[in-house]
Amino acid sequence: MQRSKLGLDFEKVAYAKNVSKHIADDVQKFVNNYSTVAVERTLCRLLGIDGVDDNQVPLPNVVVDELHNKGVLNQGVMFFLGNAVKETGKSPQEIAEDVSTGNLDLTKLSVHSAAEIKEAIMPYVNESIDKIKARKAKRDNYIETIGEGAKPYLYVIVATGNIYEDVVQAEAAARQGADIIAVIRTTGQSLLDYVPYGATTEGFGGTVATQENFKIMRTALDKVGEEEGRYIRLCNYCSGLCMPEIAAMGALEGLDVMLNDALYGILFRDINMQRTMVDQYFSRLLNGFAGVIINTGEDNYLTTADAFDEAHTVLASDFINEQLALIADLPEEQMGLGHAFEMNPDLENGFLYELAQAQMIREIFPKAPLKYMPPTKFMTGNIFKGNVQDALFNQISIWTGQGIQLLGMLTEAIHTPFMSDRYLSIENAKYIFSNMKNIGDEMEFKEGGMIRQRAAKVLNDATDLLVKIEKEGLFTAIEKGIFADIKRPLDGGKGLSGVVEKSDNYFNPFIELLHKK
Repeated sequence: MQRSKLGLDFEKVAYAKNVSKHIADDVQKFVNNYSTVAVERTLCRLLGIDGVDDNQVPLPNVVVDELHNKGVLNQGVMFFLGNAVKETGKSPQEIAEDVSTGNLDLTKLSVHSAAEIKEAIMPYVNESIDKIKARKAKRDNYIETIGEGAKPYLYVIVATGNIYEDVVQAEAAARQGADIIAVIRTTGQSLLDYVPYGATTEGFGGTVATQENFKIMRTALDKVGEEEGRYIRLCNYCSGLCMPEIAAMGALEGLDVMLNDALYGILFRDINMQRTMVDQYFSRLLNGFAGVIINTGEDNYLTTADAFDEAHTVLASDFINEQLALIADLPEEQMGLGHAFEMNPDLENGFLYELAQAQMIREIFPKAPLKYMPPTKFMTGNIFKGNVQDALFNQISIWTGQGIQLLGMLTEAIHTPFMSDRYLSIENAKYIFSNMKNIGDEMEFKEGGMIRQRAAKVLNDATDLLVKIEKEGLFTAIEKGIFADIKRPLDGGKGLSGVVEKSDNYFNPFIELLHKK
């Protein structure tokens, strides 16, 4: 049995995971019967449909909106596109172009047998699977031949709005020691029900996530990685109304890390929970198959709720996110489950409580490359104090063996980081990670002491909360505001109109193929 430095009750951990599995299985029963406009657009993209029409509307949207407006999307785009391929002999891309110009109505073609439809579409399905496999193999080859940085990975952000300026900043950060470059997505993009097209040079609060932007940054990081002799991972966001679409783009363009949380969009973007649960499943299938590490967003709970009082909700959400990811065959080694260093600096012994929680999450999810988020809520603009707060955060990370260290910036609460700010943050982390490298191997935690007691309490409270959620069901728990003190109605929020119940004609061969790694 696993040994716990905290004296954790692993029977209780196993019980909590089992309860969480029941919660996730209950959600999946709903998910299996539904699709969404985002899932169907994802299938279009995987079949090779790309580009925009004369009005700059993405062709996947054109095809899916056409079917949705006619009330037949419940039969699925695979049925209609496969039938059209069989009937016309054209590719999905050519068919989409004909739909966009009004030269083809997918609903008025002669209907072929299910076997003929599947036979017609499978070459395009297999071609897409092969592309994703090849992209993953390229990453694996880089890591095998030139290697990568040690964990905790140093994770830094770029967010200028201009992808070409982002490249300049990303290259500088990589040369300074960053292991992961996260291109922060422009504010509000998660609420767009389409994916913008092409390279972009304007954005507020970040840079637009597009397939071309992914390609530009991946190409730049591969080049600098070869020069530095260290593979540099690329991170972006697939949360929001286009979760599975952006996951597919990431799989095709070689992203390594993607923000993907089952609850974040519901709680913090007011996206309908039914829509999100269906979308997250297919997006995680894609992430898992492509070897992408997901980052979940539990740290966000602590921006609206107290980090000391609500720590158990973070752990409970980690338990649920883990089980939903396992249903999508996403390995534990690709689960960057989230937590954060967000306690009030005025709290006496706050460092010890943070240490207890970080060690607790490390022990409960031993294989996961945990994503540890820096102090933000109580950063004041005092850069000297901020640098100390970040140093304490870095100490806990190396002590407890976190996986992904999203570096704190001493100028948090003042402005978007300058390259010099980023350099100082990397320097801070590298200094502490080197000087305290093996502290976790050397330190034990006092039996009956404050740290062990804190960890036990958070685990107990999280388990009690999970039992309550299991009785009510996750949807009802979210309606009651269990997480982050935010309540969301089952039939409210954005995107519900894009949810459809599958009909008898519906099929999606990608689900089975993505489960087969």
